[in-house]
Amino acid sequence: MTPEHFLTNIHITGFKCFNDFEVNTFSRVNLIGGMNNIGKTAFMEACYINIFAENINNFSLALFNVKFMRENINTLLDETSGNINYSSFIELSSGIEILSNINSCSYSISSKNGIKEYVFKLKDKINFININEFPKVFKLVSNNINFIDNFGLSNQALIEIFAALQEKEEEERLNKILTTFFPDIASFKIINNAPRCKKENGNFLAITEFGDGVKHLIAIILSLYASEKGYLFIDEIDNGVHYTLLDELWMVIMTLAEELNVQVFATTHSKECIEAFNRQQDDEQSLYLEMAKNINTKKLFIRDLDKDQLNYELSNNEAYRGE
Repeated sequence: MTPEHFLTNIHITGFKCFNDFEVNTFSRVNLIGGMNNIGKTAFMEACYINIFAENINNFSLALFNVKFMRENINTLLDETSGNINYSSFIELSSGIEILSNINSCSYSISSKNGIKEYVFKLKDKINFININEFPKVFKLVSNNINFIDNFGLSNQALIEIFAALQEKEEEERLNKILTTFFPDIASFKIINNAPRCKKENGNFLAITEFGDGVKHLIAIILSLYASEKGYLFIDEIDNGVHYTLLDELWMVIMTLAEELNVQVFATTHSKECIEAFNRQQDDEQSLYLEMAKNINTKKLFIRDLDKDQLNYELSNNEAYRGE
């Protein structure tokens, strides 16, 4: 039985590359493949916005977050200099409408008699907000909807979500997984408000002293715990992970996603990652979704492939790389 909170269908209009895009099949763990720049990340962003938009604050925050994640470094520089313009980020998404089994939300800009208003529609309620009354800073929301973007999580984010794992007293489980992937790492801790890993020799080093794969793995595991009974989005899931460890990665994700009742969405364009996913997947709990564009109509579409179908394509198409 599909958990009630799972996304099962979505229709996206007016968001980035999506003018009229619909998907009616999802599972617990969903891997999205396709060519570079086909819209994989944008698709996850649309799903994230729809789920997150429970109220105007959350809707606004979600619209800001997807822009922030795309321009992480530039935004941080602007924020440091005090030049960040939150309203301009929101305005870039004007015209968006996303309908799903979970939520319906839309946002547009109205200008009448020289008065500019933001129009938010959540389910059946329409809200008009004068631009001059729009919040300059959004209230941060703590919830079970998490997104690991292409930049990965910051040290501060790791510290914040580590609490979810601690509450379940699962530190030892995390350490065992870490050692399986990286035998020279004995454990992970937050020491003096900084994430650190313990080496075999007993020395603790800052997480930045290790390869990207270490931090990425920890981020995924902690985010799964922080997303209990919710959702986790992971862009370029194989970032920093050696291809020989991808089977183990998918095994961990699928196991924890089921235990914690999390719906996972991830993107990749790596054949090795797709192959590993297919070796570990269960048709009842996971699904591969391939995004593509119709050559004649130029319209985006998505198709789902079960384990046997995906295995056939991987085995019989030498050029196949999630494209």
